[in-house]
Amino acid sequence: MNGMQPAENTDRTWDIICHLTALAGFIGIPLGAILGPLVVWLVKKQELPSVDAHGIEALNFQISMAIYTVLAALGVFVLIGMFLLPLVLLTNLVLIIVASVKASKGELYRYPLTIRFIK
Repeated sequence: MNGMQPAENTDRTWDIICHLTALAGFIGIPLGAILGPLVVWLVKKQELPSVDAHGIEALNFQISMAIYTVLAALGVFVLIGMFLLPLVLLTNLVLIIVASVKASKGELYRYPLTIRFIK
């Protein structure tokens, strides 16, 4: 085992955390899905280049999903939202898990359905 292995594992851990902190939104923390990745990205982006890439990807996706969630929630008033809202939330959850697994393998996952707010 070379001297670089622990640093790589630490990088991957922070990469995974960038994605998994978005789950804070699912436990009732207001804007937690955005704030979790934002905090990790702001704290670690200078120190770890991979966190910069994963953080930007996670943030853009979570901002996009927040917009989709609000639109689906508004759609409840015309009944379509009753179907769209659970679908949006489930899609968010599944893609967070997919991105976290990819990050654990050292891969950068490009979320679909993402509007690029941060470059």
